[in-house]
Amino acid sequence: MSICDDVLRKISKQTACSAGKRDLISGYLGKDCNMTLKDKKFIPYYIAGGVLVLIAVLCVVIISASPKNEPEETTEPESTTLFMNGEVPYYEDVAASAYDKEDFTMTDEGRIVYSNASVRYTTGIDVSSHQGTIDWEKVAADGIEFAIIRIGYRGYGAAGNICEDEYSEENIKNASAAGLKVGVYFYSQAVNTDEALEEAEFVLDIIENYDIEYPVVFDWENEPDIAMRTDNVTGDELTDCAVSFCNAVKTAGYTPAIYLNLNNAYNQYDLSKIKQYCIWYAQHEGEQPEMYYSYTIWQYSDTGTVDGISGNVDLNISFSDFA
Repeated sequence: MSICDDVLRKISKQTACSAGKRDLISGYLGKDCNMTLKDKKFIPYYIAGGVLVLIAVLCVVIISASPKNEPEETTEPESTTLFMNGEVPYYEDVAASAYDKEDFTMTDEGRIVYSNASVRYTTGIDVSSHQGTIDWEKVAADGIEFAIIRIGYRGYGAAGNICEDEYSEENIKNASAAGLKVGVYFYSQAVNTDEALEEAEFVLDIIENYDIEYPVVFDWENEPDIAMRTDNVTGDELTDCAVSFCNAVKTAGYTPAIYLNLNNAYNQYDLSKIKQYCIWYAQHEGEQPEMYYSYTIWQYSDTGTVDGISGNVDLNISFSDFA
C-alpha cells in the first residue's frame, strides 16, 4: 500500500468520510500519488488547512443567514415628561431647582421657612394699590425684609393703555425708609416686543431716582375668566416679550426677573431662552413648591397677613439678597 493510500485510509476511518470524499482527496493529492518524500511530509498540513478553510466558509454562511440584531434607530425626543403635577417639558440646558422640597415648612404665623441652615433666605411681600396706605415701620417690625412694589400696569382692553400705580412712589420711598430692600414689577399685557420695551422704559423712567436693590420684574399673567388683549399671544411671542423687557432692564443696570406660575412655565414660556434671568415663581397651594426648574423667589401665598397692612397680602421667600 502506498503512503498516499495509507493516509487516505486513516482519514476515512477517523472522519467517516464517504467514498466520494476519498476520491476528492485523492484527486487533490494527485491521481498517481507520485510525490516525493519531502512533499508527503506536508500532507497533514494540507488537510488541516483545508479543514480550517471549510470551517471559515461555514461560519461566514451561518453568520450571513442569521437575522441581524442591529440597534433600533433612535432620535432625540423633542420633549419628555417628569411626573410631578402633570406634564413637564424637558430642557436639557435648564437647571433644576436646587432646593429640597422637604426642607420647606410653614410656621404657625403662615410664613414659609427653609430648614437647611446652609441656605440663606429672606422673607418679603409684594404690594400694589390694592393694599392702600401701608405702615412700613410696622411691616419691617413684623419680620419683612424686602418688598416688590407694583410700578404700573397695562390695561386689558384693545387700547392697552399704560397706567402708573397710584401708590408706587409712596411705597418705594416709605419701604426704603423703613429699612426694607425694594424691587418693582410691571403688570404686563404686551402683545409684541415693541410694547414690552415700552413697558420697560416706563418703569425705568420712574425708578431712576430710587435705590432699587431687588429685581425689576416682567409680570405677564393670564386671567381665564376675563377677555384680554393677550388671549392670542403665543408662547414664542410671550418669550420674546419677556426677553426684550429683561434686556432693557439689564442694560439700565438693574436685575431683571420674570414672574410666572406653573402654567406659564410649562405651557407658554420657552424656559431655555429665559434661563439667564431671575425667576419669581407663584404657587399658592401647598406648603412645598412644585416647580421643577430653578427659581430664586417663591410667592407662596396671596392671603398672608402682616402688621401695618389692612387685609391680605402676597408673601414671598427669596433665596438671594441680590447684594
